[in-house]
Amino acid sequence: MGGVGRSDRTVRAQAEDEEIDVGVDVIRGLRHVLAHARGDAHDVRQHVVQVPVVDVKSARKKLQMSQDELARVLCVSPATVRSWERGHRRPEGAARVLLRVIEREPDAVLRALRD
Repeated sequence: MGGVGRSDRTVRAQAEDEEIDVGVDVIRGLRHVLAHARGDAHDVRQHVVQVPVVDVKSARKKLQMSQDELARVLCVSPATVRSWERGHRRPEGAARVLLRVIEREPDAVLRALRD
């Protein structure tokens, strides 16, 4: 049985070593997360992306949608859309990003919604 290549035992040993390496990396990462949460981490890089304020009503009109329709697309309540349009609240997160895309590329969004 003198075949070419590594024995099953060697392959298993290497796989176990790789699993240990991954486990060590995960534990190291979790320690960094905990240190950051405690405010102890000083070597942490933080990336912040600023998404400009969005005119929700203008974006909605570009899609020719009602408030109810836009609410369904964004998975929010119609009351939330009304609140954004009146300026009582501002969209955040994914909704804000999608509204920004709607402002700039409404046709692309409409195509994506139809497909």
